[in-house]
Amino acid sequence: MSHPIRLLDLQLVPSVRSQTIYHAVAYALDENTPDTIIMVAPTSPYVCIGFHQELEKEVDVEYCRAHGLPMYRREVGGGAVYLDKNQVFTQWVFHRNSVPSDIGERFAWYAKPLVETYHALNIPANYRPINDIHVQGKKIGGTGAAQMGSAEVIVGSLMFDFNFELMSKVLKVSSEKMRDKIFQSLNEYMTTMTKQLGHTPDRDTVVNLYLDKVKESLGRDIVRGEPTAKELALAEELDGKFGTDEWLYQKGGLRQVGVKIHEDVRVIEAAHKAQGGLIRVTARVREGRIDDLTLSGDFTMIPKFAPGAIELALRGTALDANVVKSRIAEAYTMVGVQSPGVSVDDLATAVMMLKQG
Repeated sequence: MSHPIRLLDLQLVPSVRSQTIYHAVAYALDENTPDTIIMVAPTSPYVCIGFHQELEKEVDVEYCRAHGLPMYRREVGGGAVYLDKNQVFTQWVFHRNSVPSDIGERFAWYAKPLVETYHALNIPANYRPINDIHVQGKKIGGTGAAQMGSAEVIVGSLMFDFNFELMSKVLKVSSEKMRDKIFQSLNEYMTTMTKQLGHTPDRDTVVNLYLDKVKESLGRDIVRGEPTAKELALAEELDGKFGTDEWLYQKGGLRQVGVKIHEDVRVIEAAHKAQGGLIRVTARVREGRIDDLTLSGDFTMIPKFAPGAIELALRGTALDANVVKSRIAEAYTMVGVQSPGVSVDDLATAVMMLKQG
């Protein structure tokens, strides 16, 4: 019989702890740690960016600072998002042999009890590959995955309500017209339990319903527990790290884009929208070769150091489509990259767009 899953139902915690707790549980995991599900929400609002994103290109930093909204970077892919206590996060920290090896199957496996919970509430949700949950064409949640230490992490949420206006204000946009369009689009293409039901359901009722669906779906008992001393110590350490400039700006090495340094050196940015998310490439190109390069965006890619391995593989490479594709493919094989909805061809396309810069 499978071992029971430990439940850490932490209710409301400080904003940073709602992110650092699952990182801490993951990095503390050893052979004696049970597979763990964390249910948690933040006491106060904040903004969180994906591991591969560049803060100042995704978030209106000045607005967030002026309005007291903390900003954190998580070690999971995906996009920048506004978060508050109206979402209950469902964070799974499991051993590698407890989860499907294919990341696409893993997202579907994780989403199943979320979808069934919404169905039980008479909300006609469905899983939409690669990692979204929709209700009649409107998104009610997304999921993310990462490897941390020896743990496999999958995260998502139960969407009770959402502040569409604040989400549109915290994102970095080129104009107010663009911001208005984002706000309109969020309202039209996102939904929540409150929107669907006409009222906000009771938190504990929904969480208990969800846990029943998890138990049915996984065929495993769920036992309430507490974080260990080691997990709490790691969480406290990460609390201090997650809001630091060093952590937040680690992807910001090449700040200038589209600038001619001299006749043979240009700093260029290009972007390509793949099925699995936006790929942004910022590079310094010297005499037709990639002198330096940074990959960022809202895609999911594991292991988390994979973008760095691809960046290294491309340094010194001529901007030739076949050569670029070959180097990226080699990095995929060497590192064992999984990137749902983002292929070697997608990355090569994004890199070759530098030629147009």
